[in-house]
Amino acid sequence: MSLGDEPGYGDSSRGEDGGYGGSGQTRTRLPGGGGGDVYGGARRGRSSSRSLITVVGVVVLLIAAIAFANRGGDDSSSSGGGGSDNAGTSPTAASGERPVGSKDSGIPSGFAHSPVGAESAATNYGVALGSTGMFDAAQRHAIVDAVYAPDVAATRQPELDTAYSSEEFLTNIGLNKDGSAPAGLTFISRIIPVGTKVTSSTADSATVELWYTSLFGLSGNGSTNPVSESWYTTTYKMAWTDGDWKVTDFTQKDGPVPVGRDQQASTADDMTKAVEEFGGFTYAR
Repeated sequence: MSLGDEPGYGDSSRGEDGGYGGSGQTRTRLPGGGGGDVYGGARRGRSSSRSLITVVGVVVLLIAAIAFANRGGDDSSSSGGGGSDNAGTSPTAASGERPVGSKDSGIPSGFAHSPVGAESAATNYGVALGSTGMFDAAQRHAIVDAVYAPDVAATRQPELDTAYSSEEFLTNIGLNKDGSAPAGLTFISRIIPVGTKVTSSTADSATVELWYTSLFGLSGNGSTNPVSESWYTTTYKMAWTDGDWKVTDFTQKDGPVPVGRDQQASTADDMTKAVEEFGGFTYAR
C-alpha cells in the first residue's frame, strides 16, 4: 500500500505528508477516481479525490520522508544479496537462506535473526499493510498485531480503525461504508516489491528500505476510481522483538519512478480477471 494524514506515530517527527497503513508517519498516495469510461486508452490523470485521500491518512505510513543514512562499517555485509560485494550496487537477489516455515495471521513469521531476515520481514509486512485486508476490521487487527511491535500495535490499532472507517474517505475511493466494493466491482490494493536494501543494522535493530510499485482502485464497468499504479520507497525501522523482527516506525517517499510506456490500459474485465487469477506474493527475499 500504501492515503493521507492520520495522527502520526511520534508527532515531533511528522512532516507535511501523511499516509496510510503503518507504523506511523508518512503518506501513501492512492490513485483518485476519474469519471466516464475508466478503462481503455492511455493512463488517466488523477482526480481531486486523491487530495482528499492524502488528508485522511492510513496510519501505517504517517510521517514525512526522512533522509536515508549512508552505508558504512559493517553494513556492507548486510545487503543479503548474491553477486557483487559492493553494497551500493549489488542487486536484490535470493539470499540463500531457507524461507520461513510459519505464519502469523497468514503473514510469514519467524524470520532469521540477521539483516537479510529484517529485509524479508519488512518486505512481507509491507505487502500485508498494503493489502485489501486493511479495509476489513478483523483482518486489519490481525495484520497490525502480526506486523508491529506490541507497544506500537496497541497505539496504532485505534488510529487505524478511525482512519479506515471514515465514511468520507471510503466514499471518495469508491467503497461502501463497511469498506467493501460496490456490487459488480472488484477492489484492488496490492504492493509489488521491486527491491530492498539495509541502510543500517545492529544485532537487534535494522533500517530497511523497500522499493515497490502499488496497484490501487476499483475494477469493473462504471468504476469512478480505475486501477492505477504508483511507485514508492518505504523505510522501515525494525526491532528484534520476542524472537522475530517487528516494525517500530515507518516512513515513505515517492519513487524512484520509471518512465511510463505508452501502453493502452486493459479493459475492466481483463483487469478483474488478472487480479483474480494472479495471486499476490506471500513470501519475499
